[in-house]
Amino acid sequence: MQTEATLAQVDVSELDLVKQCQAGNTEAFDQLVTRYRTRVFAMIYNMVHNEQDAWDLAQDSFVKAWKSIGRFRGRSSFYTWIYRIVMNVTIDWLRKKQVKGAGAEFNDAIQLREIEPASRTVPKADPLPHERMERSEIRARIDNAIAQISPEHRAVILMKEIEEMQYHEIAEALGCSIGTVMSRLFYARKKLQNLLRDVYENI
Repeated sequence: MQTEATLAQVDVSELDLVKQCQAGNTEAFDQLVTRYRTRVFAMIYNMVHNEQDAWDLAQDSFVKAWKSIGRFRGRSSFYTWIYRIVMNVTIDWLRKKQVKGAGAEFNDAIQLREIEPASRTVPKADPLPHERMERSEIRARIDNAIAQISPEHRAVILMKEIEEMQYHEIAEALGCSIGTVMSRLFYARKKLQNLLRDVYENI
């Protein structure tokens, strides 16, 4: 029961911050950005595999969120709402740039540790999801395979496998039906299995 009460307090606090944002309070928005920027950055990084591009896209997403905050109605959590903005911004950027992820060096992300932790313009130096995985040829192959599927399919795979989101959460974040999410996930997994057939056989 204590956990539920704590969660309720967090929800009320977030809603309070959103209401303050809608009244034009930029400090309240800074607090929301601080709360979510690391997760947002990590998700975008997994999509684009470039630290600078990922942070630029995160900044663009938060600017867009600030401009649109008046339209937030509280039907979902703020994180789900901003996640949809983040995914739209990232997928649009990938379509325009036709980024394939080629040439992205795994160790680029380590530079995050050199960033001043107190700075408000960069994400915290928390380890990214991919940093916690084994740095191996298999990891590189998986990254390369994910980079070969479309941005839409890449998004659902990362949301399910890295973020461990539920189908309904992915559907809300992407603004599509659960059926569409399941279909994209099925296609993405089949495509990855084909691209990584030899990897699966040797594990």
